Parts: sequence; C-alpha cells; structure tokens
Amino acid sequence: MDAFVDALVQLLTDWGYVGLFISALLAGSIIPFSSELVMGALVAMGLEPWLCVLSATLGNTAGGLTCYWLGHLGRMDWIEKYLGVKREKVERMRRFLQGRGALMAFFAFLPFVGEAIAVALGFMRSNLWLTTVAMFAGKLARYVAMLWVFQAL
Repeated sequence: MDAFVDALVQLLTDWGYVGLFISALLAGSIIPFSSELVMGALVAMGLEPWLCVLSATLGNTAGGLTCYWLGHLGRMDWIEKYLGVKREKVERMRRFLQGRGALMAFFAFLPFVGEAIAVALGFMRSNLWLTTVAMFAGKLARYVAMLWVFQAL
C-alpha cells in the first residue's frame, strides 16, 4: 500500500498545481489523502508558494463541498456508507451547530470533525454562499500555516 501512495504522490507532484488541487480535493472529500505531502514537495521543488496555497485551498474547499452536498441530499444511509460518519456523530454535530450558522464551516479543516461539520451543515441546509466562504477561509488559514511551517524547515 505504501508503494501505491508513494506512486500517487509522485504522480500528483509531477502534475504541479493541478496535482496539488486534485490531492487537496481528495483530502477534503470522503477519500483519506494527505495533500500536505504534495504541497510540501512542490514548495521544496521551487513552485510559487502562494499559488500552491491557492491551489490547495480551492481543491480542499471543493472537496469539503462534496461532503456538504452529501449532507444536503439528506440520505443518512449514504452518509454512513460513503463517508463513514455515524448517524450519532452527525446528530451531535447538528445539535452543536444549531444556532451557530454557516460560519461554523470555517472549522471544516479540522481533522476527524471537519467532514461531520460539512455534512451536518448540508443536512441543515445552511446558506451555501456563507458556508463556502467560511470553509474557504478556514482552509486558507490552514494552508497558510502549513506554508509557514514548510518555509521554516
């Protein structure tokens, strides 16, 4: 399995910004993947750091919106089957998000709960525009922080 992941990271790195967008889209959606590896490799190779941040942020936001749309469909059986997010977790997140609104999508970058936040916001039919902007801002902050770490190394 490690050989497959290494080959995939190499392929996505070869594709530059487009590969980073794809890796971030995968990482932000239901497929577990590490866009950090691809971004770190591209920055180390000398690609423009801020274009890497933008590409990763756009891809990860698009991936997060796939979780939103799965929640928006309202099919709990699909959410459990394809996202691996249990009904209890979505309900708990929905209760937590109630009254806090779409701006909570800012925290969709968080590991483990980020997908549940996006799914719950879709399930609640939160404002798509506000959800997208807040999700983009959170994911942008995450990738900027990662860029600072890469540049410090």
